[in-house]
Amino acid sequence: MDPIELAAAIFGVASVYLSTRQNVWNWPLGIINVTLYIFVFYEAKLYADMGLQAVYIVLAAYGWWHWLHGGANRGALRVSRAPRREIILLALAFVAGTAALSTILARATDASLPLADSALTVASLGAQYMMTRKYVECWLVWIAADTAYVAMFIYKSLWPTAGLYLLFTVLAVVGWRQWRASLREQSRSQAAFA
Repeated sequence: MDPIELAAAIFGVASVYLSTRQNVWNWPLGIINVTLYIFVFYEAKLYADMGLQAVYIVLAAYGWWHWLHGGANRGALRVSRAPRREIILLALAFVAGTAALSTILARATDASLPLADSALTVASLGAQYMMTRKYVECWLVWIAADTAYVAMFIYKSLWPTAGLYLLFTVLAVVGWRQWRASLREQSRSQAAFA
């Protein structure tokens, strides 16, 4: 078992758990997690996922700031629903991004699973963007992507990472339930003050 992969998995679990709890410390732990995974995915020749980790570092820095200052009056951001227009744009970006990235990987690299690697990379970028905005629907995308990642990592014999993504799937279900409860509580609070 690769110690870097194991350490990345541990930081990943901590980060996602804190995300489900809407704890802003998920972002710095996530930065450590994805930095370690750059090395893991390079060795596994999953280049789209390797590049995704670098993008995650930028998104994590943005998410960290946005969760602290992106809400009303530059306060903490609250859970909300994704606007329909953004969902449509993200779906179109998924199709276009997957097509472009898989074509590049298939033609220019020795990537072992260019289509799956690309589709999961693009889906993960969309989910991560949605998480930085605290859109409750991010968890639905994470559930779908993490489930598919489990299969891909088993195929690539990345056992600790497959286990991690199985746990991520469970945590995404927990996050979906907790963020929906938070959204309902916010609605009740707003109705009480109206």
